[in-house]
Amino acid sequence: MYRNLRLIYVTTPDIEEARKIGRALVEENLAACANIIDGMNSIYKWKGEIQEDNECVLIIKTHYSRVKKVTRRIKEMHSYEVPAVISLTITEDEGNEEYLDWLEKNSKQPFKL
Repeated sequence: MYRNLRLIYVTTPDIEEARKIGRALVEENLAACANIIDGMNSIYKWKGEIQEDNECVLIIKTHYSRVKKVTRRIKEMHSYEVPAVISLTITEDEGNEEYLDWLEKNSKQPFKL
C-alpha cells in the first residue's frame, strides 16, 4: 500500500513555541500528530558566526499533500528568520501498519472533484 506519509522536522527556540505550532497544525487538520523533544543543544553557523543554543525539536506527522501548507503555516507562526522545516519520507511498510493506517486517515487531504 502506497501511503505517501511524511515526518516534518522543525526546531524551535523553546517548548512554548513548539506547543503553539504543533497544536495549531493538529487543530487545523494539517497534521495527525506533533511530538516535542525539549532540551536539544544546537551548534550551527549563522551569518558567519558559530552559535550554540538550546532548542526544541518538533516532529510533525502528516501526508505529502499537506507538506506545503504545513511549511507555510510554520513559517507564519515561527519566530526564526529562517526556520528549519525538513520533510522526510516515511518508508512504506516499515513500522506498525495499524499506526500508519491511523496516520494516513488523520492527515490525508480529502479528494476534491
